[in-house]
Amino acid sequence: MGHYAATRASIGNQPIVVLEDVDNARRVSIACHGATLLKFEVTIDGVTHDLADGYRDAAEIASRPGSRFAIMVPFAGRIDDARYTYDGRFEDLQPGVTGDQRASRHGFVRGVDFSIASIMSDDERASVTLTTDAIRPQPGYPHSIDLAVTFTLDAVGLTLDVHMHNVGDSAAPCFFGWHPYFRLANSSVVDEWQLRIPAQTMIRTDANLIALPGAATYVPLDDVPALDFRELRAIGNAVIDQEYTDLDADADGRIRTHLRNPSNGLGIAVWQEHGLMHAFTADTASRDVRRSVALEPMESMANAFDRPDCADAIRLLPGAERRFRCGVEIERS
Repeated sequence: MGHYAATRASIGNQPIVVLEDVDNARRVSIACHGATLLKFEVTIDGVTHDLADGYRDAAEIASRPGSRFAIMVPFAGRIDDARYTYDGRFEDLQPGVTGDQRASRHGFVRGVDFSIASIMSDDERASVTLTTDAIRPQPGYPHSIDLAVTFTLDAVGLTLDVHMHNVGDSAAPCFFGWHPYFRLANSSVVDEWQLRIPAQTMIRTDANLIALPGAATYVPLDDVPALDFRELRAIGNAVIDQEYTDLDADADGRIRTHLRNPSNGLGIAVWQEHGLMHAFTADTASRDVRRSVALEPMESMANAFDRPDCADAIRLLPGAERRFRCGVEIERS
């Protein structure tokens, strides 16, 4: 056996892929349904920790409670009232639906069975590429996007390399987001964990987590000290469900959001090369309230389809491709 392995397996009736770093006792499990990360197991001093607060069984993989580790394409977060206007054309993602039943969030691929396009391992890495052509013209979205997500496990950690390809004949609004939940201990709540988000600005939202219109949405972190995590500090009693922007990159070009448990020294850095970071302390989660933290790299903000200031960033021309890279690095203190 080489240093890495990539194998097909299953949980009940759900096919999965397992990527393994044999020498360092690290293992990643990914469901084909939704291209959803289930586990990220690391062994430290003989103790195995699962950094991923993912779905626990085949039933959860199918029902998707909390959108844990969801791949969010062609949009991340919410679209206000499931309606938007793009290139002068009004679109309704839920025609005929009224009242509280109107809700469109996290894109179109959470419930899709991805295909395994390739799977490989060698002495340096293990990876799998999952693909879907499920994003096709539908009510409110008259566009066609092919999507490929490559997960790679190596000595540094886990990388997601996402390709979005407009195979239709019209310019499409399209962007990527990832919805992971991380835990740094099995039993403790997140209050004692430390968080650092290298942002200068917070996105102000309404009660439905829709960004306020125009410039009103952008708030300097100096003005909201309770939600300012530019320096590593304990989360404490802060209730966080916010997007952060104007992110500062490290010297290597990666923007790193850090989460650390001072009790056991275990930490992670969620990295991305551009975009926004949405942080969520799971206060309204359907299970394990405040037992994990969602750190969500996003290419653009929620409701970007209906924001003129986001139009250029999310525009994907016919035949064009766009790439987004993010990942997780393991840290020890």
